[in-house]
Amino acid sequence: MGRSHHDRTFTQPVTGITAFFMAVFHVGAIAALFLFTWQVFALAILLWWVSVSLGIGMGYHRLLTHRGYKTPKWMEYALTICGTLALEGGPIFWVATHRVHHQNADQEGDPHSPRDGGFWAHMGWIITGKVLQNNAPELLPYVPDLRKDKFHVWISKWHWVPITILGVVLFAMGGFPYLTWGIFLRTVLGLHGTWLVNSATHMWGSRRFQTRDSSRNSFWVALLSFGEGWHNNHHAHPQSARHGLAWYELDPNWYGISLLRMLGLAWDIQQTSSARGSLR
Repeated sequence: MGRSHHDRTFTQPVTGITAFFMAVFHVGAIAALFLFTWQVFALAILLWWVSVSLGIGMGYHRLLTHRGYKTPKWMEYALTICGTLALEGGPIFWVATHRVHHQNADQEGDPHSPRDGGFWAHMGWIITGKVLQNNAPELLPYVPDLRKDKFHVWISKWHWVPITILGVVLFAMGGFPYLTWGIFLRTVLGLHGTWLVNSATHMWGSRRFQTRDSSRNSFWVALLSFGEGWHNNHHAHPQSARHGLAWYELDPNWYGISLLRMLGLAWDIQQTSSARGSLR
């Protein structure tokens, strides 16, 4: 893969407010390490799963972006609120950006390709923040479905409210240990797990399918992202709600969708019929 010799991050102006909040959350995450108890550790694990698995993986990604399955509207909205807790923006921005990524994967126009530098793909594109606008004209054509939904329009504008309320509640319940573990540390872990899907799984790993991009499958990224690391499988079959195609490919987000199906809360679930093959 022909990666850029110069990381694009260092040629773009940094967005002050985004960089500030990223710095605050990382400092808070480090502070959490000095306030360890098993109770706050369990709290962080629970909220990490709620925000990154239920919210980002099952909600923003497999449901809203790719419509890999259907679920009642109340469940769709609940998963969306869980997604806002990951501090990755509202659904309109997230879904539009990801659809642009699939359209232009590792080509001109990809928002976060490692061909513009590994750090750029990981977080540089975030801290420069050029497209971090829910109403950016270039993003709106990619989300006509969400723009017709009043809830998604509303939560995209106020996406910071749920995590703020959660932070206040946690601080009231347990002070700084609850706040640092329940908000800062688990959010930073979730952010880097998601960002590794953008960066690492376009640089390192195995390729089952010969896709047009550089997507790869990575077991360790899948562990950190609840199954999103089977990225080559996903790029070959974007609408499939199942990313881990072999029994040994751990995919907790798929297990969550399967549980919803057992409960009668998910249907029309899209799957690829073959675990092996090629896409040209």
